[in-house]
Amino acid sequence: MLDYPDDERNRRLSADARWPMVGAVIAAMVLTILLPDHLRLGPSWLVPTFEVVLLVVLLVSDPATITRRARALRPVSIALVGMLVLSTLWVTIELVDDLIQGGPETNSAEDVLAAGAVVWASNCIAFALLYWQLDSGGAAARAHAPRQYPDFAFVEHVNPDLAPEGWRPSFLDYLYLGYTNATAFSPTDVMPLAGWGKLAMMLQSFISLVILGLVIARAVNVFT
Repeated sequence: MLDYPDDERNRRLSADARWPMVGAVIAAMVLTILLPDHLRLGPSWLVPTFEVVLLVVLLVSDPATITRRARALRPVSIALVGMLVLSTLWVTIELVDDLIQGGPETNSAEDVLAAGAVVWASNCIAFALLYWQLDSGGAAARAHAPRQYPDFAFVEHVNPDLAPEGWRPSFLDYLYLGYTNATAFSPTDVMPLAGWGKLAMMLQSFISLVILGLVIARAVNVFT
């Protein structure tokens, strides 16, 4: 077993596990492949290519250590996550247009529900990555230089007795935030404190409301 200095050992112990983020990006890639070609942003290879690059960046960067390389990769990672959010917006607009004007998948309730589920799940993953990447300066900053006032207030922040000392949110917490915001259309147990967080959650809730409302309404119409 390698023997690391105390500081390095503490950094490694406090590091975010990579597998949840990697799993989320892989899931986003699979969902992109499942989308009908006419709903995708740009050529069929464009968004998957961005997702592959994002996956590589997440694997290369290490939130356990704040290095020049990691700081250089952070803007790239933010830009790639922003691309995923933009792709979600585009797909939502295209799906809504199909639902209103009529599209290849709108004559079958199964196809409508399948397309809506893919777009909705992509929405959850994209915004979860966005929250994780931007909250309080990112994973490395949360691990080594936590802010007095975070961008999101988790239950563990409000009531420290419910969490071990030094607790900080992991990616799974942000995935939960993205999921609950997309299903409840509002904050549940995580409160946005920063302006960008409030706007992002508003946008995600709006996208989710539009997807679920129109897709379910169209599916019911087809069934009847």
